[in-house]
Amino acid sequence: MHNSLRPLGRSDLQVSPVAFGTWPIAGVTSLEVNDDDSLDTIRACADLGINFIDTAYCYGPNGESENLLRTALADRREEFVIATKCGIHYNDAGEQTQDARPEQICHECDESLQRLGTDRVELYYLHSPDPKVPVAESAGAIRELIDRGKARFAGVSNCSLEQIKEFHAVCPLTAVQLPYNMLQRDIEQRTIPWCQKHNVAVVVYWPLMKGLLAGKLRQKSDLAADDNRRNYPMYQGEEWELNMAFVDVLRVIAKESSQSVATVVINWTIQQPGITAALCGAKRRWQLEESAAAMSWQLNERQLHLIEEAIEVRGKAAAKRLFQ
Repeated sequence: MHNSLRPLGRSDLQVSPVAFGTWPIAGVTSLEVNDDDSLDTIRACADLGINFIDTAYCYGPNGESENLLRTALADRREEFVIATKCGIHYNDAGEQTQDARPEQICHECDESLQRLGTDRVELYYLHSPDPKVPVAESAGAIRELIDRGKARFAGVSNCSLEQIKEFHAVCPLTAVQLPYNMLQRDIEQRTIPWCQKHNVAVVVYWPLMKGLLAGKLRQKSDLAADDNRRNYPMYQGEEWELNMAFVDVLRVIAKESSQSVATVVINWTIQQPGITAALCGAKRRWQLEESAAAMSWQLNERQLHLIEEAIEVRGKAAAKRLFQ
């Protein structure tokens, strides 16, 4: 039923093209998160053909996501490729702060392994380059962790191509993780071609642009007054109108395919050249089921062409330029 697993870059690991992103179950920006639903959602991965799970040291002030994974996967750890990240933590004031010094990376790795209840992670990312620490220094620390068997392979997230190259020169990369979706395709310009050339996996987040492309929103009033998405340019004024018209095209394709809009969007994402996997967040089993459905069905050539046309009509989105 499920699409076959894909090689994760230069590694010997095979991963599902839909990966489970555990940021929502950290309960920091998501509403109505509870442990029972979160554990049920994690456990659903195996049933849905998802073997790739992504977390981070800072997903929750006290490592909530990593702790939930330990509980949910206790007796099935070997079935999963687990990725976690270092370099961002919560300070005493309860704010996220960057620190990617080698000693901090080593400390965070040990604590992540303890929370996850495992002796190593398959993929260890630098979560974000620390402006106060040369990327090469952070890379050296992660290379040391690999040498000591605490991580099998290295990744970077939220890095420019220049920073990716700098890291790779010290510690060969297996994966990069960056934002990417139908309306934010900047990494197609330089980063994806470099990764293809060097056999580095590209794992993307925001495939649904924070829910904008999921087809559930029809008007601004669907967003709660305190929903921070209201501050994003993509959710305002003319941009919002253009985006809704674009999603209407996706709704037609979804309807004729008997799929949800989210399933259509995720299938498009994992079909794009150079994309290894799309991170799909969820806090309920049904949300993950919708994402996983993208692995057992495929958009046809005509539908892909219609989507490309609609993207062109939509025009350049007002999203800030992220990475190229």
